[in-house]
Amino acid sequence: MFPTKTDKARDELQSGQRTLSQRERALLLMADGRRSLTDFSPLFANRSEAEQALQALMSRGYLHYPQATPAPTPVPTAQAAAMDRAAEPAQAATAADHFDGKRSLATTRMFLFDICERMFVRRDPRFAMQMRDALREARDRDAMLTIAALMLTEVEKTAGAERAESLRERIERLLPLASETVH
Repeated sequence: MFPTKTDKARDELQSGQRTLSQRERALLLMADGRRSLTDFSPLFANRSEAEQALQALMSRGYLHYPQATPAPTPVPTAQAAAMDRAAEPAQAATAADHFDGKRSLATTRMFLFDICERMFVRRDPRFAMQMRDALREARDRDAMLTIAALMLTEVEKTAGAERAESLRERIERLLPLASETVH
């Protein structure tokens, strides 16, 4: 299931009052109806903790599961085959963009600073300053994920979901795995 924000969640994210923890807010920011519990798990120590936080936010009215939509009509076989062939170059292009470097918080931090400079300094200087300050203070993977989630939410608003998703994938390749402690 893919939870999405309620009006209560949008109010929480917009207002100056913060009643939720940093991780809960990050979970709200990521809840867009396309991400599941698996996507939220890196914000927490383990999947069980992520599930508890998700359930708590749902029971408190911050998140809900959207109504089921009818299944799309099947595509005729010849048309489906043509669509599959058209999708192949896109898959190859994505695979060509790989990262073989060492995962580290420092590399992730520099990448996030770069995003901040390129996407926010002119458009929203106040937000850029907040993100720079937060990045300077970030000392662990969870803090870095929270900042990344905030930035990606803004990227999605200004540059679109596709751009935000490509940056999210890059961040995931740079950020140390939860079991690593590389700086």
